[in-house]
Amino acid sequence: MHAFLLAFLGGILLGLSVVGYLYVNGRIAGVSGLIAQVLNPQTIFKTPAFWFLLGLFVVPFFYNMLQAPPIVLNASPLMLIIAGLLVGFGTRMGAGCTSGHGICGISRLSKRSMVATIMFMFTGFVTVYIIRHITGAF
Repeated sequence: MHAFLLAFLGGILLGLSVVGYLYVNGRIAGVSGLIAQVLNPQTIFKTPAFWFLLGLFVVPFFYNMLQAPPIVLNASPLMLIIAGLLVGFGTRMGAGCTSGHGICGISRLSKRSMVATIMFMFTGFVTVYIIRHITGAF
C-alpha cells in the first residue's frame, strides 16, 4: 500500500508541475524540449527550463533524505547507457519524449501524441518481453 501511495503522490506532483509549467511559461514541459533549451548557450540560464530540469536532478536527493524506500536498478552501467542512447534516438525520431507526448500531449488530446505514446509503450513491452523471457538476460 505504501508504494501505491508514493506512486499516487508522484503522479499528482508530476501533473501539477506540468500544468504549472504550462500556465506560467505557456509551453509544455516535454523534457527533450527543455534539454534543447538548456543546451543552447544563449538561453541556458535565461529559461525556466534550466530550473525545471535542475529540480529533476535535485528531488531524488531529498527523496533519499526522507529515507523513503530505496530505488534499485538491476542493470549494468553499459545497459543503462545503451538504453539512454536508444531513448534519445527515439525522442528525435518521434519529435518528442515520453513526458512531452505521454503526459502533456495526451492531456491536450493530441492524436499525434496518442499514437506516439502507444508506439513507445508497445515497443517497451516488447523489449522487456524479449530481454526477460527470450534472452533470459534478467
